[in-house]
Amino acid sequence: MKVVFLLHNAYAVGGTIRTTLNLAAALADRHEVRVVSLMRHREAPRFAVDPRVVLVPLVDIRVGGADMADPLFAEPARDFPVADRRHHQYTRLHDVRAADFLRGCDADVVIGTRPGLNVYLARFGPRRALRIAQEHLRHDAHSKRLRAELARHYRVLDAVVTTTEADAAVYRRRMPLPGVRVLAVPNIVPAPADGPRDGAAKVVAAAGRLVPGKRFDLLVEAFSAVAAQHPDWRLRIYGGGPGKAGLQSMIDGLGLGGHITLMGVRSPLETEFRQASLVASASDAESFGMTLVEAMRCGLPVVSTDCPLGPAEIIEDGHDGRLVPCGDGHALAKALVELIEDAPLRHRMGEAALRSARRFDPDPIVRRHEALFAELRATRRGRARERSRARARSWARARVRAVRRGCGAALGRLRVARSWRAGSPGS
Repeated sequence: MKVVFLLHNAYAVGGTIRTTLNLAAALADRHEVRVVSLMRHREAPRFAVDPRVVLVPLVDIRVGGADMADPLFAEPARDFPVADRRHHQYTRLHDVRAADFLRGCDADVVIGTRPGLNVYLARFGPRRALRIAQEHLRHDAHSKRLRAELARHYRVLDAVVTTTEADAAVYRRRMPLPGVRVLAVPNIVPAPADGPRDGAAKVVAAAGRLVPGKRFDLLVEAFSAVAAQHPDWRLRIYGGGPGKAGLQSMIDGLGLGGHITLMGVRSPLETEFRQASLVASASDAESFGMTLVEAMRCGLPVVSTDCPLGPAEIIEDGHDGRLVPCGDGHALAKALVELIEDAPLRHRMGEAALRSARRFDPDPIVRRHEALFAELRATRRGRARERSRARARSWARARVRAVRRGCGAALGRLRVARSWRAGSPGS
């Protein structure tokens, strides 16, 4: 089977890139796999690409490249949805290259990995192929305008796959898509090559984009209470982003420069996690929670806010980690202190985390994808009929509304006429 993934930029760093490359490598054991990158901004990808996976860049945005001199590169994108937050990075050249590739694609399965790419797939993807939209962001993270556009395009796809059951339920409830299979399949998180850590380091680790939604400010505030009780413990925060300067200013203002370090972007994260004994997350929302599973893969318990949607589907509170109320810095600090002070509990939770994380092994996730491909093939005609019936019902309802509006307007005109005649002289 030929499988194609569409990625925004396979040469950059990010959770969607990492998980897509993991899945592509796992599928490559039995299938022919290509990853199509809409952008290429550097010579080589930041993440390792399995040699069996063919990487196909569509638009080279490296300074001085021929693509940047193309007149279409100077025009804004028309087909990539304006409501997608990445729209400013797309040009008419991206539209044309994406359409040309998809129209000439001989794949059996094509999988998009972000909303704008899923719109490309719906508009230009080969009809003979299974067309699947992966959603690595939560439904509610999309603007109302983007959700309306996605509802229009997603109805022609074969499936929409989210990373959590909770998000799949939201899509089924708020974006009805007759004939489209909506389900959850978690990300693959392979076991690290170096195995689990020894848990001896007095270090708490955290990782993610330095943006408001990740609430590193709350984690810093919580760790100030931890440091007051256990000054020999340290917090290391991995990641980059626009919030770095503000976060560093907060750390310095609280006098925590000797306790908290912003480590920058590191890859692979597992290498860094193995130098810690705990991992913490203070996010307001997570579509999945990749770093949580990566920590568990290293045998580390995780203390996380119980935010929508991912952590509760990854962590069993009190068994392989701790879940605390969202936005509650006091509860976060208390849970960290509990595990810092109770080494046996920390080790037991770490061992349980290691066992729990095996459900994210490549093999079971690949089997779920292959089962989905087989199901979509087998139900294609039935789903097409379901889609046709839904269109017919929608058309009938629209006609009824139009007739009612017409009858109402006619009745209104009749009433006006009668009123006019009743008030006319000589009537």
